[in-house]
Formats: sequence, structure tokens, C-alpha cells
Amino acid sequence: MEKSFSDSYKAAGVDITAGYKAVELMKKHVARTMPEGRADIGGFGGLFPLDMAGLKEPVLVSGTDGVGTKIKLAFLMDKHDTVGIDCVAMCVNDIICCGAKPLLFLDYIACGRNYPEKIAFIVGGVAEGCVRAGCALIGGETAEHPGLMPEEEYDLAGFAVGVVDKSKVIDNSAMKEGDVMIALASSGVHSNGFSLVRKVFDVDHCDLSAPVAELGGASLGETLLTPTRIYVKSVLALLKEVGVKGISHITGGGFYENMPRSIPEGLGVKIRKSDVKVLPVFDLIQKTGNISEHDMFNTFNMGVGMGIVVAKEDVDKSLEILKAQGEDAYVLGVIEKSDDGVVLV
Repeated sequence: MEKSFSDSYKAAGVDITAGYKAVELMKKHVARTMPEGRADIGGFGGLFPLDMAGLKEPVLVSGTDGVGTKIKLAFLMDKHDTVGIDCVAMCVNDIICCGAKPLLFLDYIACGRNYPEKIAFIVGGVAEGCVRAGCALIGGETAEHPGLMPEEEYDLAGFAVGVVDKSKVIDNSAMKEGDVMIALASSGVHSNGFSLVRKVFDVDHCDLSAPVAELGGASLGETLLTPTRIYVKSVLALLKEVGVKGISHITGGGFYENMPRSIPEGLGVKIRKSDVKVLPVFDLIQKTGNISEHDMFNTFNMGVGMGIVVAKEDVDKSLEILKAQGEDAYVLGVIEKSDDGVVLV
């Protein structure tokens, strides 16, 4: 790489040597996600050995997503080591909903200017997310876009691939009246609704580092940047022992959009609002922004990161397994005949 330097390209805003340095700095993070501890990155494609042992009809499942405008908080706080976890979470939490075990992940970082140390921090977060999800970070891309975005800013997106045996795909076909939805508590706002959050708190002009009484003394910035919880290992543990009938990842659109996606037509979930363990940050958002209850449940996860539907007789066993995995799991609602998808009472 010694000869790979262009004064002309650097004068136009792209320093290709910074890219090489970033790759070297991120290798230690990538190695954490590999079973062999290797970090073979820098080639034109990411290689992954596919082990199909024990799978009769393997089905590959993919998902892609980004961090969204939550990333603005990372800029304002100059904290870049957690948004990568969000990026992984938004992808792997989606594909686990059909029962797929995540295998591999790739990221894409677009930046106004490549600061190698900052890029390494971002990728470190991605690697941490992959470790939590049990998948390998096999590659990615960092693209320098001078003139397209400010030098200090970047955007982050990712792509995950998983596998599930065709006979074990969770497709809600077995769901029936009387089944029960279990909630897995969220870690906070996760990575959705931040356009509204930023408007409510006017984050460009408020003190993000000041302690907030309503948040137990934590700062607003610290609370909002809390990374999205990754539920993969907990759900996989549950799937080994319980016949799960449906899983919803509660992202943008809140309860009203996401829960019906795992429930067949003619059925809905009835939830008592008093049973939802609403996190303090959502109370603060609603109060500060004077937001209606409907809009809150239609925008945010409200403290519920996932909804898992099981048979009534499997509830106690499911709660035991999930709690043993470190989840705050509890009964959220009951499946009933309905055309409304979600009924909050």
C-alpha cells in the first residue's frame, strides 16, 4: 500500500491512506466476532464457512437497517462506540422473529471525512453487537463523501444473514385465541422515533449531559444513547424448548404497527395499559412534548422491545427460560378474535 497515495484525490477531500489505517485499527474488533479470532478483512468479499449440519431444509433469512437519526446524538455527545450495537440490533432482532439464527453481518459507513480512530470506535460497537448476537462481522465498507455531508458526520447501516430450518420457521399459522403474548423489556428508546425525540427535547440546544431527576439522575444524552437490546441469544434459548407461535420486534410504528405483523388476520392482542412496564424516558417524552397516548404507542416501544406469543400452557416455562437469560420478561396480553390487531384497554 506504500505507493497507494494520491495528492490530487486528497486535495478533493478523500484521503485513501486514512482508509487503510481505519482497516488496521478495526481488525482487533472484527477478530472478536470470529470463532477463530481471525480478521481477514480488506478483500473484495467477505467469506463465511456455512455449516448446515442438522438442518434438513435450510432457509437463509436476511435483514438490513440503519441507526436512523439517533446518530445525531452520537455527534452531539462525541460518543461513537454504541451506535454500532444499534445497527446490529435492528437487523438481527428482525431476523430472529422468524426463528433464524444470525450467521454474519456487514456494515456500511458513509462519512464526510475518514477519521480512522472514529471509524474504529464505530466498528468496535458493531463488533460488540455481533458478539452479543453470536454472529460474525465478515466485512463492510467505509466511504468518504466530501461535499455530500459535513466532515464530522457519518451514517451507518448494516446487513445480516441468518439461517433456519424450513420446518421451524415461525409464521403465526398455529396461533389461536387464548394464546398469550410475553413482553421482553427494552433498554430504552432503542433506535426509533428519534426525529420526534430530537424535536421534543430540542437536542441541538439543550444540555445533554445534565442529570435529570425523572431519569433517576442519569443524563438525557446518556439515556437516549443507550443501545438497543439484542434479544437473539434469549430467543434462541426459548425456541429450543418451547413452540413459539409469533414474535414481534417493536420498532418504528410502536405497538400498533409491529404487533399485528406477527398475528394472523381475524386475531388481535388485547393489552391492559396498566400491565405495560413503561420506562421513565417515555413518560418524560410524553410530558415534555405534550404527545397523545395513542401517538406514543404508535411511535415508540414504550418499554417493550419484543412481543412473543406462546400457548397459555407454555407461559410459565417461557418466562423461566427468558428470565434465566437475563430478560425482564412478563405477560403482556392475550390473543383474541379481533380485526383491530392491537387493543389497548
